[in-house]
Amino acid sequence: AAGWISWNGSCTSITTFVSPQPVEATDDAFWDQFWADTATSVQDVFALVPAAEIRAVREESPSNLATLCYKAVEKLVQGAESGCHTEKERQIVLNCCRLLTRILPYIFEDPDWRGFFWSTVPGAGRGGGDEDDENARPLAESLLLAVTDLLFCPDFTVQSHRRSMVDTAEDTHSIDSCEYIWEAGVGFAHSPQPNYIHDLNRTELLKLLLTCFSEAMYLSPSSDSSNTNPWVQFFCSTENRHALPLFTSLLNVVCAYDPVGYGIPYNHLLFSDYREPLVEEAAQVLIVTLDYDSSTSSSPTVDGTTTGTAMDDVDPPGPDNLFVNYLSRIHREEDFQFILKGVARLLSNPLVQTYLPNSAKKIQFHQELLVLFWKLCDFNKKFLFFVLKSSDVLDILVPILYFLNDARADQSRVGLMHIGVFILLLLSGERNFGVRLNKPYSVRVPMDIPVFTGTHADLLIIVFHKIITSGHQRLQPLFDCLLTIVVNVSPYLKSLSMVAANKLLHLLEAFSTTWFLFSAVQNHHLVFFLLEVFNNIIQYQFDGNSNLVYAVIRKRNVFHQLANLPTDSQSIQKGLQRKKKTPEPISRTNSQDGVSMEGSRPAAPAEPGTLKTSLVATPGIDKLTEKSQVSEDGTMRSLEPEASQLSPEGNPLAALSDGEPWSGEASHSHRGRRRLSSASSSGQWTPTPDWVMSWKSKLPLQTIMRLLQVLVPQVEKICIDKGLTDESEILKFLQHGTLVGLLPVPHPILIRKYQANSGTAMWFRTYMWGVIYLRNVDPPIWYDTDVKLFEIQRV
Repeated sequence: AAGWISWNGSCTSITTFVSPQPVEATDDAFWDQFWADTATSVQDVFALVPAAEIRAVREESPSNLATLCYKAVEKLVQGAESGCHTEKERQIVLNCCRLLTRILPYIFEDPDWRGFFWSTVPGAGRGGGDEDDENARPLAESLLLAVTDLLFCPDFTVQSHRRSMVDTAEDTHSIDSCEYIWEAGVGFAHSPQPNYIHDLNRTELLKLLLTCFSEAMYLSPSSDSSNTNPWVQFFCSTENRHALPLFTSLLNVVCAYDPVGYGIPYNHLLFSDYREPLVEEAAQVLIVTLDYDSSTSSSPTVDGTTTGTAMDDVDPPGPDNLFVNYLSRIHREEDFQFILKGVARLLSNPLVQTYLPNSAKKIQFHQELLVLFWKLCDFNKKFLFFVLKSSDVLDILVPILYFLNDARADQSRVGLMHIGVFILLLLSGERNFGVRLNKPYSVRVPMDIPVFTGTHADLLIIVFHKIITSGHQRLQPLFDCLLTIVVNVSPYLKSLSMVAANKLLHLLEAFSTTWFLFSAVQNHHLVFFLLEVFNNIIQYQFDGNSNLVYAVIRKRNVFHQLANLPTDSQSIQKGLQRKKKTPEPISRTNSQDGVSMEGSRPAAPAEPGTLKTSLVATPGIDKLTEKSQVSEDGTMRSLEPEASQLSPEGNPLAALSDGEPWSGEASHSHRGRRRLSSASSSGQWTPTPDWVMSWKSKLPLQTIMRLLQVLVPQVEKICIDKGLTDESEILKFLQHGTLVGLLPVPHPILIRKYQANSGTAMWFRTYMWGVIYLRNVDPPIWYDTDVKLFEIQRV
């Protein structure tokens, strides 16, 4: 216990501190013991200040805890004002920083204390009576302003430009921090000399910032995502005069980071990397400051078609959150290139690991990077269009598919699966994404999937098939989303490989068994999605897709069975009884998986005991997306929901909200199984003949039936005439065939574009803080505190 009073263990009893007897704020000799000692690290502070003692002081000597917080903030303010010229001052600042990082979570976990930092401290003036207006600042604001000043403090966190520049205290306040941005990149051309001491100091200050922002972890998730985090709100407001240089510094430090170590393989084995902890901290602070519900505001994003720069005055004023505002206004091509290259380089890092093991340092912050990439695309439409303008988007796609495939069996990585799928859904709403997928796939990243020769579209379909057929149960709610992505890109896919074509038909076969169709109220939607994929390819990309046409012909009985699906009660009951006692999501037989790629390892489940955090449910696909129709000239127009056209259960997609949320997780695990349960969540639902009829009559089978009617007799004739068993001859015939004039009039292309909504905003908040909670283990900032935003669970 003595550790509290003096890190070096001199025996001052903590009882003086816990006793109800308040210690005067003016008793400097007493308080200075807390930060004077030099030999300390943040880990020491955590070891020396046990949770039980912080809580004891909070309960039994609240005034002493209040004074301690006040004095620690006061020291930071003094350090920021003086400019931290001496080693002693720097040490005091760092120790206060560590102490506050240790104590803040215990302030946040107690609702009675939560307002403490937002109150002004009575009678705790800084001496002179002329500072009343200064003293009126809430403690939280003083703390945040001091930390931002300290982040641009010459010789402490940034390189001093001139030896004699900061002669007097007020100069710290007059320095132009835009000249001290930490790294070259967006809006800044000069790359300062690396200085690991500065990096370490920045990292400690950013850790304190993140801890300040973490008040969000102690509030239960609510659908009302508008309850803004007061710490973030103040930090990202015009009150923070360093907002722009700090935003730029964080973004540039992340995007410029090269874990390989200056392009030399294996270099990381020679040098300790001081930059990585700073990059991780910067990425986490950045995504937390960008936690902003864009669905409730007029987002300042600029449509990609507008002329002029994104910083024009004609823009809407944009959100009060300056970080979101700045992010949305980046517009220079070279800035976009820098960000995209940086994010792609870091996301590909774990893949490089697989074919050049240990050549680069393996980074662990890919989840934070995915959230950052999501925010960039969501808040800055020009960036989204830039990403899709060239095949660089594939450098983001391949790592995402790698993560999805790798995490599919691991229950502790459900959140990673969701963010990956969300990003692909957002990208798939743009025509260019589908077009880019036609690029041949030649990178041979070892993945646990069948070997194939083809395009990035084939890779996407094969990975999605693998997730659906061999992922764990909790991923079932993502099926709608995975198939929506395939539907969105399908009109643009020029030529699917035979492997991918077979995978799509295998999914249709699995999803159209009677027990699956009749066992949950929404299962038939998956069949509608797949039929829409086949229709799009046949109508818009028939030439070049002979593999798919051949696969459809081979599996024609699946389509005939669907057309003749029984609707009487007896058959429905019989269909349900065929359901196995413990059904696999999908049988893996007849999926012709073949050999997996060389060097790949099977996707592994989580180690027992792995910690994970729960997630809130995400909205149904109908809430998550909005339908747009593609016109002849390629432009899209949004479709109003067709209220009158179909009854809710008739419209295969209108009903996605009537059973379950689209992705119940964690504490709602019973919801996760809704797809395969024979009743909906209420346990009341049973399939009726009317219900089956209501959607069976709308199955879009006309195009496929017409195709079969025309081509099957021709293919059979060739087989008989030539005695063929060899498929290459049939494929050659199909390649040169045409259905022009024989198919029904092509339907308009429907794209389901992601639309921002408060449900996903809340999901992102719980996911992001869950990642940050689990990743900060040294020191374990929030461990064992009473977090409310999510539950911590063991697999």
